[in-house]
Amino acid sequence: MATNLLVTGSHGGDDPHVESKHDALMHAAMLGRGGYILKTRNWTMKPTAKDANNITIPAWDLVVEGRQIYIAAPTDVNIQSGSQGQKRRDLIVARYALNSGTGVETVTLEAIKGRPSSATPADPGIETGSIIGGAIVSDLPLCRVNLDGITITSIDTLVNVMQPLEDVWDSLTPLPTSVQSGVFIGSSNENGICVISYQSPNGKAPDVIVATPGPWSSDDMRGLAITIWENGVNAAQMRLMNTRTGEFGTRWPTRFSWVAIWN
Repeated sequence: MATNLLVTGSHGGDDPHVESKHDALMHAAMLGRGGYILKTRNWTMKPTAKDANNITIPAWDLVVEGRQIYIAAPTDVNIQSGSQGQKRRDLIVARYALNSGTGVETVTLEAIKGRPSSATPADPGIETGSIIGGAIVSDLPLCRVNLDGITITSIDTLVNVMQPLEDVWDSLTPLPTSVQSGVFIGSSNENGICVISYQSPNGKAPDVIVATPGPWSSDDMRGLAITIWENGVNAAQMRLMNTRTGEFGTRWPTRFSWVAIWN
C-alpha cells in the first residue's frame, strides 16, 4: 500500500496528520530560515530599560525558522545587577525548546548574562542550533544590553524587520505601460530622415525610442548612425548620420529596428 505524502489535504478519518513542522517548513521556504520581526504590531518599537534590572520587550510578532512567535503584551525580562568598575553585555533571547518526551514546543524570553570585564566585554554564548535541522533548543537574539558598572548605557536591537511583499513590490521599478516596436526598411529622404509610425496609448510622445541599425546592404552603409531627430505623438523622425565624416546623410537605403516605450 502506498504511503500518502500529501500534507495540505484530507487523509480521511479522524487522525490528524498536519504537524507544526509542516507549516514551519512552508513558512521558512517563503520567509527564509532566519529570525525576524514581522511588520504587523509594534514593529517600530525598541526594547527599553524599565529600571536597572528589567528590560521591556515590545509586543512583537516574530518568526524564526518558519515558526511564528506572538508576544501578547510588552514583557519585562529580568537581568542581574552590574558590578562597579566592570562592563558587561547581556543578551535577551527568544528561546525555542522542544520537549523530546512530550513533543511540546515552547518559546520563552530569557536573559543570558555576559562575563564582566574591565576592558571590552563580549557577548555571552547562546544556543545556535537549527530547529529545522533537529535542534531541541535554539535562541533568537532580540537585543543586547550594555552595562557599565550598575548603569545600563544602551540597548542594541539585534533582530531585523521582515519587509512584507507589498513593500517589496512598491520598491520595484514599474514596468512600462506600453511598448511598441517595428522594423524600418526603405530609404531616407534628401535630408537623411526616415519616419517611423506608432499609435500613442496616452496622447503623448514616447518617453523612450531606441533604434538599432542594420543589417546593412553593403559595407559602405556600416558607417551610418541613427539619431532621434523629432519625437512626435504618433510618429518620429530618425535621421541618418555618416560617422566617418560627421555629416548627415542624403538619400540612403537603410534598415533598422526600433522600440518606442511609454512609462
